Amino acid sequence: TGKRTLVEQFLRQRAPQEPTPDDWCYVNNFDDPQKPRAVRLPAGRGPEFQYDMEQLVEDVRRVVPTAFESDEYRKRREALEQESFAEPNKALEAVHARAEAAGLKVEWTPTGIVFSPTLNGEPMTPEQVDQLPRKEREGRQEKAESFQEEIIEIMQQAPRVQRAARQKLKELNRDVARRAFEPLLNELRVKYEKMAPVLGYLDAVKADLMENAEALIRAHSEGERPAMVDGMPVAPSWLVESAVLRSYRVNVLVTHAADSGAPVIFEENPTHENLIGRVEHLSQMGNLVTDFTLIRTGALLQANGGYLVLHADKVLMSPFSWDALKRALRGGEVKIESLGQALGIVSTVSLEPEAVPLKVKVVLLGTRLLYYLLREYDAEFADLVKVLADFASDMDRAGNEETYAHLIASIAKRCELRPFDRQAVARVIEHSARLSGDAQKLTVHLRGVRDLLRESEHFARKAGKNVVGAADVDRAIDAQVYRTGRMQEELREMTTRNIMLLDVDGARVGQVNGLAVFPFGDLYYGHPSRITARVRLGDGNVIDIEREVELGGALHSKGVLILQGYIAGRYAQDLPLSLSASLVFEQSYGPISGDSASSAELYALLSAIALLPIDQGFAVTGSVNQHGQVQAIGAVNEKIEGYFDVCKAKGLTGRQGVIIPASNVQHLMLRADVVEAVREGRFHLHAVETIDQGMEIITGLPAGEADVDGIYPENTVNALIMARLEDLAAARKEFGPGGTGDSSNGGVERLSDVPGDELPRKTPPR
Repeated sequence: TGKRTLVEQFLRQRAPQEPTPDDWCYVNNFDDPQKPRAVRLPAGRGPEFQYDMEQLVEDVRRVVPTAFESDEYRKRREALEQESFAEPNKALEAVHARAEAAGLKVEWTPTGIVFSPTLNGEPMTPEQVDQLPRKEREGRQEKAESFQEEIIEIMQQAPRVQRAARQKLKELNRDVARRAFEPLLNELRVKYEKMAPVLGYLDAVKADLMENAEALIRAHSEGERPAMVDGMPVAPSWLVESAVLRSYRVNVLVTHAADSGAPVIFEENPTHENLIGRVEHLSQMGNLVTDFTLIRTGALLQANGGYLVLHADKVLMSPFSWDALKRALRGGEVKIESLGQALGIVSTVSLEPEAVPLKVKVVLLGTRLLYYLLREYDAEFADLVKVLADFASDMDRAGNEETYAHLIASIAKRCELRPFDRQAVARVIEHSARLSGDAQKLTVHLRGVRDLLRESEHFARKAGKNVVGAADVDRAIDAQVYRTGRMQEELREMTTRNIMLLDVDGARVGQVNGLAVFPFGDLYYGHPSRITARVRLGDGNVIDIEREVELGGALHSKGVLILQGYIAGRYAQDLPLSLSASLVFEQSYGPISGDSASSAELYALLSAIALLPIDQGFAVTGSVNQHGQVQAIGAVNEKIEGYFDVCKAKGLTGRQGVIIPASNVQHLMLRADVVEAVREGRFHLHAVETIDQGMEIITGLPAGEADVDGIYPENTVNALIMARLEDLAAARKEFGPGGTGDSSNGGVERLSDVPGDELPRKTPPR
């Protein structure tokens, strides 16, 4: 019905007048990189901020060699390094000097420190050591052990000294980095001075730059290449920068041009990821790696501050999308996470981006049935979906034909079609009324109208016309019917070849032509079907064979039960209904739904009771109530045309026709050939309000009205029905308890459960 087109036009007109929502970015969380931070910026400033941070990264790359390769920095660094080794070296030199004065030489070997006795400054041989007096030898040994303890103590103090030196070096690097990077950051602070979230982030960037100054130096000195082990990189090449500079980049999730109004997003594939967003991963060296720059947005964030249009059935069919949508709307925020995280089935460490506040209006497109099902069975639906816009499937024809002509012109212009002349427009309007199934209505199912206009223009273009005429519209309609008419043609052929038995001439008792309709896509076609009834002595039951074999739908079964109520209420007021009847659609091999054949079934049943032949040239449609009133049915045009086509194929006699409910006359929009046949008297249409009127037409006898005593005139339909029912009641009384009324005795059932003395003692009037 053009819901999407209308919704889109409405939102496109409304959205530009509303405020433009802010941009949203994700940045690194330096305190916890697994939880990136969301930053809000005014509309259009997100890409600008991203560019400025890119420039900052480039400036950092440029400044690093200038700041950390200067002579001043090199001298200060060398001084710190020398200072870190001066104190332990001085202590070791003092120990060496004292050891030499004591006749010992200190030697460093792979196994440790060795003190060798000396003589005249030269190491003594083992033999010379053995020749030393025992007291002197032991004295030198004690001194060696003492010096060794001093050296060990000095060595143990070395890490403390080196840590102090490294801390001084770190402070030096921080000081150099501060002087190098602070001007760059101050420029950004001035530019974004009114944006508190950005200023807070810049403070974090400054602190991280100071903290990671050594890593910046190392990355520059290594050329930002991955470390290699046995010829293989130990880290993905794209991660080399991330350790130092990648963390300063900005991931823009959503951005809008300034003063562009609210966004209008149509999401055709509302999967969980397309709605909520996702965190992507890269496969590098067999590992899955990710960071905040790989966070991707979804439709909800793209529409944040505006409108999101979804097809409800697609959301429901996409696993977990419906729950995710409700969770976001209910919580007023979007938390981007993988489906595995949302369901709690994945426990691996991944990103947990900060949730983004959500303020969006969601438009769900769907059927009326789907809306009421969700409202009935989803407890949260009514709280979240507040406004119902219920689209009608048709519009009044009176007073709207000119408007519809404008609609046809606008569709033709939008689809770049040739113009349609007056007769073509009128023909499209007529067909629109036919599609609506009501001569007083016009369909608003724009897809069908648009397809007809396109195909009509195709035939006009093919014929070399500059303007589309009524003949081109007729060709398009005929082409649509032809493409979908194969099954109809096969059924008609089976009927003409008497494979499917159907009489369109003569008269038969208990047999009538009913009309069925078959859907094929957006079109319907009708075809007649023989309905027969058989009556015998019984206890008042009407057996619906279709229901017994589970081919009859609930509405069809309801219609058959109504027949039983009508007969009992009208003809069995003063006598028991002593018949059993069976009804069936002959040569029907599929399900039968609806009650539009209930009047035809009643005609067949009354004919079988009264033993009155029915003119087989007539086909009947219409439902009936318990008072015998014939009620309107659907697809009346297709049913009439289906029977006309069969009669035409088998030969029109001039006496054939269709009986329809009088309330369906207003729905007639028949084909031109059917209208012409009716006008010429080759085919007939009869509108009836009651079963009595229909029985008069198909039997040729008057129905007859009962007098004050309840007696019907002779040689009337109702008199014959009453006479037969009285005979059946009398026969049932005769075959009372102990009777033999089984099927082997003339087809009369044994009715031992109905005592004969319960029958009326007075014969009812005829």
